[in-house]
Amino acid sequence: MNKKFLAVGALIVAGLFQFSYKLREEGMFPLSEIHKVDLKKAGLKIDPNEVYNPNGISLVDALVNVGGCTGSFISNEGLIITNHHCAFSAVQLASTPENDYLNKGFVARTREQEIEAKGLTCRITDSYEDVSDKVLGAVAQVTDPASRLQIINNMMKNLALEAEKKDPTIKAEVSEMFIGKSYVLFRYKTIHDVRLVYVPNRQIGEFGGETDNWVWPRHTGDYSFMRAYVSKDGKPAKYSKDNVPYTPKKFLKVNAHGTNEEDFVFILGYPGKTYRHRPAQFIEYQAKYVLPYTSDLYDFQNTTMENVGKKDKATEIKLATRIKRNANVMKNYRGKIAGIKGIDLIEQKKQEDAALATFINNNTDMKNQYGNLLSDIDNLYKLINSDASRDLWFGQIYTSTSLLNVARNINIFRNELNKQPNTQKETFFNNNIARLKQALNTIYEAYDIDVDRRIFKKMLTDASAFTANQKVSAVDKITGRTTNNEAGINEYINDTFGLTKLKDQEYVYNTLLKSVKNLSGYNDALLNFENDIAKQIAELKPEKDRRDGLLNKLMGDYVNVKEKFLNKNFIPDANSTLRLTYGYVRGYSPADATYMSPYTSIKGILEKGATGNPDFYYPNIIKELWNKKDFGPFVKKELNDVPVAFLYDMDTTGGNSGSPIMNAYGELIGVNFDRAYGATINDYAWNESYSRSIGVDIRYVLWAASKIDHADFLLKEIGVNL
Repeated sequence: MNKKFLAVGALIVAGLFQFSYKLREEGMFPLSEIHKVDLKKAGLKIDPNEVYNPNGISLVDALVNVGGCTGSFISNEGLIITNHHCAFSAVQLASTPENDYLNKGFVARTREQEIEAKGLTCRITDSYEDVSDKVLGAVAQVTDPASRLQIINNMMKNLALEAEKKDPTIKAEVSEMFIGKSYVLFRYKTIHDVRLVYVPNRQIGEFGGETDNWVWPRHTGDYSFMRAYVSKDGKPAKYSKDNVPYTPKKFLKVNAHGTNEEDFVFILGYPGKTYRHRPAQFIEYQAKYVLPYTSDLYDFQNTTMENVGKKDKATEIKLATRIKRNANVMKNYRGKIAGIKGIDLIEQKKQEDAALATFINNNTDMKNQYGNLLSDIDNLYKLINSDASRDLWFGQIYTSTSLLNVARNINIFRNELNKQPNTQKETFFNNNIARLKQALNTIYEAYDIDVDRRIFKKMLTDASAFTANQKVSAVDKITGRTTNNEAGINEYINDTFGLTKLKDQEYVYNTLLKSVKNLSGYNDALLNFENDIAKQIAELKPEKDRRDGLLNKLMGDYVNVKEKFLNKNFIPDANSTLRLTYGYVRGYSPADATYMSPYTSIKGILEKGATGNPDFYYPNIIKELWNKKDFGPFVKKELNDVPVAFLYDMDTTGGNSGSPIMNAYGELIGVNFDRAYGATINDYAWNESYSRSIGVDIRYVLWAASKIDHADFLLKEIGVNL
């Protein structure tokens, strides 16, 4: 969107600013598009080549993708800063009831005390190359939608494999920048040994909990520190005590003075997915099916897990990461639903598409080529909507029930084993069993049988109510045994969970997966149910592939036509590749007669704490230090306090968590972690009037590290003098 809303009158009346208000336009700019942005005019004080230089070292070389988030190197010894919630899963896996790092925090005062961040790796963008001609050239004469998409996908895989053969030290991926239109080959370096260095107390790192999630004003110390390690010869290696800290090409300088209102700021990071170049039908599908279904399901799952987690501390810790992830998605999706309604986005898109149709029909050449484009899109979405409930159910069934996911992995392995000649089965088994156990271990780490039983019952109950054209055959087998669906489901679950040995991890590892004979001879109801699910998914796949292929072609055409109609080139939707966005430290007015200042302070922590809400509990030392006004060099004079979080009008989305917020000189002054509630709609639409992102102020990070956790060794490493 390029509409600009300017609340100049309100700002003048409030007497808040004495400067020329800078207008902003949306943009998560790929590296290839940065040269199109006049960053110097916007406020950048360094040469743009220092931000990105394909022929030399620049700020982008300090960026890493860590655990699906963004992080940045801030020392020449591999020290990384990112969000608390980005390290959360690794902290959970390192925690026990005796060493509860998840709640109490963790500080490694020596390198020897740093602990493995299980499940996390660092991925560094090495280089990129536009391969659109190669990919699309392969389908130039292909008209069948499913075949076209299959060839595109195969071409993307082959180009990546070809790049990896040329350089075995990299991991390559071809990313679709515009659906059906443009493709870029990215080469990545991966560091496998990542360790926890400093994670604050959960009452700091997650202050506000779900009460404050996606909300401003915010007082969350959402930061953590990790370190990347490599082998002594500088190559990526698995975790080993013999490894040494990684020396990055570039690391960011930390500026302990922070920012002021209206300062120019920018972010480099790996934003997830956005969908701004899609028609009205896509937004309608999201609002009617995807967003409500997923958020309601996750709400049920979290209520279930929270209740079950009360039985003991170990269970509570085991379920914590899943609860946190669910809650984050749930509130985000409900914010999107509210945002779509709030700005009437579907109607906006319909009006845009109507204008596009007029443009096509008024031009003979365009009409000949694209005359059926919008009706074809509409007809395709009618098909997609017709079985959306079942499609979404299939998308959630394995992640909802851990034991069913265990069954899936075992069935896949056993099916591959059965394809082997008898003389090769033993070799196949021995070569691949460790990989299977590793996959199962990840599932069992967050498994609880009571949670599984309750959520599985909901999934079966939901499926039993689907319309006739959306029936799930595996569920029909269960409900067909009785005239009472609920009774049939309860009986099935009691029998299945009572008899299955998949619930016993020790039995699965030490008996079931001990030999080819044991695995081949074992059977139970969960394995059979999963087989039925997999069979139906396979039966539906050809039609799903046809739809996906058609959608790929139609969306490519849609963007092409829209660019001609608007006479401009679009910035590609985010797709987890490295992007730049810029803006200004800036408050906003989310509602009539309401102005939100762009900074919060420690005083706000104390005020929220006085409400009695458990989400606002904080370590007592914060109040002690605040009462003494012990702010050190991290005080912001205008606040007479330490700034905790701040707002800016940059264009961000999921995946930008942990992104370094940099000032005009390319220095780190904060860490991005969230958006305001009205900006959850950023995935579909961005506007300066409501799109605000939230970061933790580096001054609060440094204050908490020094005054609360006495981690002065970190400040010394990153060059901050007290």
